[in-house]
Amino acid sequence: MGTLMTSISGIRGIIGDGLEPEIIIKHTNAYAEFIGSGSVVIGRDARITGEMVNLLVTGTLLAKGIDVIEIGICPTPTVQFNVKKLNASGGIAISASHNPNQWNALKLLNKTGQFLSPDEFAQMQKYLNKTDLNYKSWDKIGKRTVYKQGIQNHVDAILDLGMIYLDEIRKRKFKVVLDCVNGAGAYVLPEFLKEFGCEVIEMDCEKTGIFPRLPEPLPENLIETMKKVKETKADLGIVVDPDVDRLVLITDKGEPFSEENTIVQIVQFVLSRKKGDVVVNLSTTRAVDDVAAKYGCKVFRSPVGEANVVKKMKEVKAVIGGEGSGGVIFPELHYGRDALVGIALTLQHLTDYGKALSQLKEDLPQYFISKKKIELTTNPDAVIQKLIEEFSDQMINTDDGLRVDFKNHWVHFRKSNTEPILRIITEAKSKAEAESFSEKYLEKIKSLF
Repeated sequence: MGTLMTSISGIRGIIGDGLEPEIIIKHTNAYAEFIGSGSVVIGRDARITGEMVNLLVTGTLLAKGIDVIEIGICPTPTVQFNVKKLNASGGIAISASHNPNQWNALKLLNKTGQFLSPDEFAQMQKYLNKTDLNYKSWDKIGKRTVYKQGIQNHVDAILDLGMIYLDEIRKRKFKVVLDCVNGAGAYVLPEFLKEFGCEVIEMDCEKTGIFPRLPEPLPENLIETMKKVKETKADLGIVVDPDVDRLVLITDKGEPFSEENTIVQIVQFVLSRKKGDVVVNLSTTRAVDDVAAKYGCKVFRSPVGEANVVKKMKEVKAVIGGEGSGGVIFPELHYGRDALVGIALTLQHLTDYGKALSQLKEDLPQYFISKKKIELTTNPDAVIQKLIEEFSDQMINTDDGLRVDFKNHWVHFRKSNTEPILRIITEAKSKAEAESFSEKYLEKIKSLF
């Protein structure tokens, strides 16, 4: 099976080593059985294997009697938004997100434009090994439509949001360094930012689909972008991953704003306008709790993963949610991580705030996260069970591995879905403390076995 990975968000792998044509057809076939009938919206990121994968997916759906609405190269959240907007039966975003050039993936969506729930995914899995492939006769195949309004629909809906005051933002004349890593962002973000009156300094905004660096928007991959913000005296840097669902900011000083702070400042802004519940995952910073408490609002935590955050957001009718990886979910627009709406809310927040992004960073609650992992020779579930027993007298959450909350720090132990690895995420008020607690927990795990 090579590199093939399957999860509720779909399948991903390296083209030629796991993600072969027959695998793509097999999973599209199962998805078509799950959908049943109607139409499916298809969009893809800019990577060079996208067209090949798109042709396989489209051909399979048409052969199953399902209509295809093709919206071209666009952000994953644009696919999600249009599934709902066009009343489609489902959607497929062809994108391996932050993975390097050689990877690709099918992100499978239900009729609400969200990732399949665990129950829906289990239902779809049942069709994977079905021998009757149920292809339609020549006169019952689906129809393909090229729909060019997909990106515009998404952008228009953001500009129409009640919390966004375009005239106010335009007066600020923000100077922005924009880094799209030559991905799908290049097809929408330069013009999108100009709508807000921004002066845009483009960096890796070519429509080649060839990533010039490792595409995950981590500080170590953004050295040149940070330099460019400082050199050009920009107000901020905006960086997205290849499919534009994660938003990373760089301050006016050319320093990381931090992925965790993306959701913290968005929560602060949204709650300043509209009070309500907040949902983030179990690995997201405690700063969200501090900000919500200031507005008398509650924070709920879900297992890691967009589908899990969305499920909890719907349960508690949250006004805002997301993940500490730079994922902003604003339900007034749609239930999905969306860097475009994150950008709009950030620009409005900075306009309201009236000071520099570096100052906003200083004004947020200060925490530091340490991430470590340990390879295990034993079953990760057994390790987590021992840890649960060990910390049973503390404040614990076992929805996704084990999170333990102490007064001066928290720790989250999570097993990897693809490797025999246990991840240890620790947060404290200083970097040194976070590192020290991480080491302590590493030693604790070693002593248990």
